[in-house]
Amino acid sequence: MTYCELASEMIQPFVSEDLTSAELIKISEAAFNFSIPLISLTANLRVLELFHGPTLSFKDFAARFMARCMEHLLSEEITILVATSGDTGSAVANGFFGVDGIQVVILYPSGRVSPIQEQQLTTYGCNITALEVQGSFDDCQLMVKDAFLDESVIKRRPLSSANSINIARLLPQTVYYAWAWKQANTNQPIVFSVPSGNFGNLTGGILAKRMGLPIERFIAATNANDVFPKYLETGEFRAMPSKQTISNAMDVGNPSNLNRILKIYNENLNAIRKDLLSWSFQNDENKKSIGDSIEKYNYLMDPHTAVGLLGLEKHQKENKKDHIGIVLATAHPGKFTEIIEPIIDDNVPIPAQLQKTMKKEKNSIIIPANYSYLKDFLVDT
Repeated sequence: MTYCELASEMIQPFVSEDLTSAELIKISEAAFNFSIPLISLTANLRVLELFHGPTLSFKDFAARFMARCMEHLLSEEITILVATSGDTGSAVANGFFGVDGIQVVILYPSGRVSPIQEQQLTTYGCNITALEVQGSFDDCQLMVKDAFLDESVIKRRPLSSANSINIARLLPQTVYYAWAWKQANTNQPIVFSVPSGNFGNLTGGILAKRMGLPIERFIAATNANDVFPKYLETGEFRAMPSKQTISNAMDVGNPSNLNRILKIYNENLNAIRKDLLSWSFQNDENKKSIGDSIEKYNYLMDPHTAVGLLGLEKHQKENKKDHIGIVLATAHPGKFTEIIEPIIDDNVPIPAQLQKTMKKEKNSIIIPANYSYLKDFLVDT
């Protein structure tokens, strides 16, 4: 199967009441029109590059699929409301840009996304509005959730979400796990290491495993925001204020997909521990991983993928069982030049589409981290 055929087969059972197979193939071909290479670093270590879409992030898979589904299905005007810690917003902006009948409002934490990410968020215009929130990603996410619970807003302005609270974000993310398994072409057990923040990407993998994909285990690799490793260790979940790190898209102190993971496993902690391992890594470890990956593998990776590599290397060191390890590479390193270049003491190539974006004029609306300001914007505009 091609990637689009595989996507159609895996997603069809969930959407058959609304989309025919032919319509789903057409949507998939429009959404997934870029390469998804599996790179071998060693005999047992692979990297699945998910950053070859238009915004150079794995979020392009879900955002482009959602946009084309909504464009096909919608019969009324709607507002897509989305919180972003970096890459979600730019992927959603690109995917929905210029789509008739859809307005997009993106909330992002001021000063907590990379300069290139901010340019990608704030330079579209047209039907895309960027709200620069004076707070953290958790603040943005809470404001979005409050809006969906506010009947007075929904009556005035129909809303939908492009965050991973929307199942349409997760269904396309099941597919590349199956694609990687297929490309690996091995009888050895496969372990996926997933850089994890809000845990949508990991949840997509868990759903793929529940569909029947023979995945041995997942590693949820986190940065200093370690609420999930602590949950697996203690059995108690405690949300915490997010900590700012160099892997900013993973700076989440209250992952919204944890509830979904708990439901999938019927809140059986032992079952979760059987399928999932989780470790957290600090900035200094992350920086070392970026440098080491060049020395050991001649491979340059962004700060989020580097956390995934740390998780897989730790697992391979502690688990002598013969298996294939696959790291999900979530973003192009060119999006994080200001972080990577001092680490490697060299220039990072910036793709042409990013260079073009950096020349555009930023356009954002600054608001406090308080839901009342978002409500006023949604009601009055």
